Parts: sequence; C-alpha cells; structure tokens
Amino acid sequence: MYSNTGGQASKATPWGAVARFASGGKQAAKKDLGYLARGYPDVYVATVALGANQMQTLRALREAQAWSGVSLVIAYASCVEHGIDMADGLAHQQAAVTSGYWPLYRHQPTLDRQGRLTLDSKPPSIEGSALLATQGRFQSLRPHDPDSAADVAAQLDEDNRARWANLVENSGRTER
Repeated sequence: MYSNTGGQASKATPWGAVARFASGGKQAAKKDLGYLARGYPDVYVATVALGANQMQTLRALREAQAWSGVSLVIAYASCVEHGIDMADGLAHQQAAVTSGYWPLYRHQPTLDRQGRLTLDSKPPSIEGSALLATQGRFQSLRPHDPDSAADVAAQLDEDNRARWANLVENSGRTER
C-alpha cells in the first residue's frame, strides 16, 4: 500500500494541492501510476472507488486475485488531509469518478502482450476543478494567490480531458 500520509506533497499529489511541503500549491502534474503500470505486458491494473461503483471494485479485486502475475489495484480513498468531512467520503469518491478526476478501468494482460482495457466509467459530466474546489487542500490556495488557483484549476481540467481521451482511445470506445 502507498498513500500520502501526513499531508506531504509527492509524485501522486495533483496540481495545485496545498500540502505541508507545497504551501503554494504543487506546480506539477501527478504521476499516473496506472498508466505507467499498463506499459508492462504482464501486469493486471485496475482503478477503483468503492463509493462510486461497488460491483466494479469487486470485479477488479476478483480479476486481480485470479491473475497469475503481478496485479495492481489503485483505489481512490478519501483522506482527512483532503479537507473534506469524512462522513461524506463515499459521496466524494462518486464525485471524483463523475468528474473524470478518477476514471474507473480494468486492464487485463493478453497473449498478444498489448492488453485489453475496459473503461468502466461514463464520460465525465462535471469539471474536475469543481470537485477539487470542495477540498480544503485546493481551497486554501485561492485566498493567497487567486491567479495561480485559476491556472491550477484550468490545468487540472486539461489533464482530466487528456487522460479521458487516452483511456477512450485505448479501450476502443468511440465517445470522447
């Protein structure tokens, strides 16, 4: 298991998140661990969010367990450092998926070594920046540097659109 504990900024921290060691908001995109792992021909990879789709989470965990090689299941988990009411954690996970910030997919290695990507999310229906504006780690940047906060929101939305387009292309879906 890996997580950002203690509020530090890491390679998994998204654009603009204010953290203990990134008080001006992180100024770089987060690494996409799932994308990197899908580059290996023999690794099962899935992203899940229990609050968004319990059956997809169960399906991914069963497929990961059944795979004879390495399996990586990356779960969106709400955190007190996000600055949200933890009682709303499952609803927040649903919003993360709906916004495209956390798309759900399963990538199964295949004999041709290219893999099969199943995109389990619907196309985003809200902007990711609207979701992130509900989190304290993003809200705290706006009062101190509104221009930077606006730039970060735009960059987050651009990153989400590019990630979604890449997933759609790799899954063989036709919608954007």
